Amino acid sequence: MAWIQLKFDYKHSDADTLSDHLMELGALAVTFLDAEDKPILEPLPGETPLWEHLIVLALFNADTDTQQIDTLLQHSDFYQYFGDSYEWEIIRDQDWERSWMDNFKPMQFGDKVWIVPSWCEAPEPDAVNIRLDPGLAFGTGTHPTTSLCLQWLDSAELTGKTIIDYGCGSGILAIAALLLGAEKVYAVDIDPQAIEATKQNLERNEINSERLVLGLPEHVDLPQADILVANILAEPLRQLAESIANAVQPDGNLVLSGLLESQAQELKTLYSQWFDMDPVATEEDWARLSGKKHS
Repeated sequence: MAWIQLKFDYKHSDADTLSDHLMELGALAVTFLDAEDKPILEPLPGETPLWEHLIVLALFNADTDTQQIDTLLQHSDFYQYFGDSYEWEIIRDQDWERSWMDNFKPMQFGDKVWIVPSWCEAPEPDAVNIRLDPGLAFGTGTHPTTSLCLQWLDSAELTGKTIIDYGCGSGILAIAALLLGAEKVYAVDIDPQAIEATKQNLERNEINSERLVLGLPEHVDLPQADILVANILAEPLRQLAESIANAVQPDGNLVLSGLLESQAQELKTLYSQWFDMDPVATEEDWARLSGKKHS
């Protein structure tokens, strides 16, 4: 059996109406994927949050008149949000779930760290393999800010270190630190749903929870850590600068991301009052700051 799949990028908030429209055009199923690795956790009852930048996959019967669908889409109100970015492809001898799964492959960060979906074999069994499945509970690791932080952790000596993951989200950085040898990780986030997502990912990776302290910031007594990693946003990094600096012990390391390259110099200057800052690391338009606390 064969199907055809319509795929395009979509940057607009009204995804539900788009889905309804595609179903009216004959789509058998519509799936929204994260195009930028921005975590969205399990929604509250009645909520259906989505990312700002989507990859839309719509599955149709193989005998669908694609030219007619093209014409209808080009005359719809949605066309302005994706234009000519869409493409058709044939899906043969595979089910819809397999088509969705095939969009995600193991990804390497640095020398040792891999993010491996649960249905894939680890390309390097002896590497640091983090089992994470793409979905609403976490990012896929492809966003530059996540990548930059994973690369830093991969290059650092973490054995025996105490680490704070400030704004843990899915727990991907906390899990990487633990698998890279950290003795203790404190993972905090202001969103209770992030705490649940991190718990699930710890279980998926069979990590001993005794090595991790997890909770809301007001419920966790943070120590002065050897390393603090915060992959959040520029504004909270600015507002929390003194608190973040105080959570790092003298000669400890700081890693900050979630900021645009254009925001990096201001924050580097701000944190320089506590840290000897390294050159800014960038990937695409995003930046990572790092430094060593004054002794």
